[in-house]
Amino acid sequence: MKVLLVEDNERVASFVRKGLEEGGHVVDYADNGRDGLFLASTERYDAMVLDRMLPGGVDGLGIIEALRKTGNKTPVLILSALADVQERIAGLRAGGDDYLTKPFAFGELAARLDALVRRSQAVESQTVL
Repeated sequence: MKVLLVEDNERVASFVRKGLEEGGHVVDYADNGRDGLFLASTERYDAMVLDRMLPGGVDGLGIIEALRKTGNKTPVLILSALADVQERIAGLRAGGDDYLTKPFAFGELAARLDALVRRSQAVESQTVL
């Protein structure tokens, strides 16, 4: 699986990136919203993990909204310290497919990513008659 990780916290990013790579995944990484939006717009990914609060003039929701407006349906897991119910609702309504709050267990993040990709592949493989 090819994953885009957009996270400004170096420690969290290193933890997630290492775990995904050890699981056999290819990970592209950006530490700010501007670079994350560029990668998300120019490369093809099986899934994305986006932080909500990012430097660079574009936050995680801005990235999701921009992608959805262009028809990009790549599954997005929002990873955020913003744990309030209203924040989670905002993330999902902006086009996020799942929302995981920090702190988190890496096993749960990996399982959620697998589920998102599995569901998106099932939808793509359906034949319309």
